[in-house]
Amino acid sequence: MNITVTGSIAYDYLMTFPGKFSDYILPDQLHQISLSFLVESMQKMRGGTAPNIAFTLGLLGGRPLMMATAGDDFGTYRQWLDAHGVDTSGTIEIENEHCASFFVNTDNEQNQIATFYTGAMAYAGKLSFDEHAPHTDLAIISPNDPVAMMNYVRECKASGIDYIYDPSQQTIWLSGDDLREGLEGCAMLTVNEYEFGMIRDKTKMTEAEILKNVQAVLITKGKEGSLLKVNGGDTYHIPIVPLHRSVDPTGAGDAFRAGLLRGMQLKLPWELSGRMGALAAAFVLEEQGTQGHSYTPGQFVERFRTCFDDDGQLDILLNTPSPLADMAEAGD
Repeated sequence: MNITVTGSIAYDYLMTFPGKFSDYILPDQLHQISLSFLVESMQKMRGGTAPNIAFTLGLLGGRPLMMATAGDDFGTYRQWLDAHGVDTSGTIEIENEHCASFFVNTDNEQNQIATFYTGAMAYAGKLSFDEHAPHTDLAIISPNDPVAMMNYVRECKASGIDYIYDPSQQTIWLSGDDLREGLEGCAMLTVNEYEFGMIRDKTKMTEAEILKNVQAVLITKGKEGSLLKVNGGDTYHIPIVPLHRSVDPTGAGDAFRAGLLRGMQLKLPWELSGRMGALAAAFVLEEQGTQGHSYTPGQFVERFRTCFDDDGQLDILLNTPSPLADMAEAGD
């Protein structure tokens, strides 16, 4: 199964605030907010929904194609992704533009305030599966330029391409009609609990109506784990994976989607695929940044089996080519 990942390509500017945002937000002054937070650290990291998902898929041997637009500052980022098992041949660089930029401030309770600059992402609507990813079997339409997201939905439907609809951070910008069109007939809708509520409100659809229009829905619920509802009936509760340490939540949702996608690519059972997503998310939570984690498929399986019983089904990953192993051999 050939997977194509679409979405933003960005550089993340990650800041940490040594306090609680809630201590500085006055409920009776919400109509005239003017806040400034003195942060104690900042890091520039590789990010964007498309590379975040594709990177983890690459680590797991999924060899995804990334279809997206990037700025002329993408050169070394492309090399990084190529070296980690991502096919970037469907990624187009826009001359005289910068990659999108994501500025996020995280407080000591893991609450976040973020700002996003579109940059080259604004050109994503000019790409098409027919031209840039013609062999796609399954696509994920993750947060991107809203026009591009709608174009991809319509092209997938017209071409018979199965797709995962992942509006996530763009849920607030998409209209109810856009969201309804995106989710109707998708292979899976992936959102967090808050975004699912926003979709219900914007589309005026009940949960039951949404479930009738999608093949599956994934709802992540933070520390409570995730719910995976399939074919309008079967429901699986996916627990979180115990962490060795908790460092940064940014990108955990993207990694979850990648782990789940790899399970779908290998045609593994739904519950097992969901737990692959939970473990992939845990690796990200334990490191700074969205692509600071590193493991081989064998290491992934070893840790998985300390938390869950896969009944040997993940043996399929043990013979999967690892980009990290290839890099080690090249170094020798």
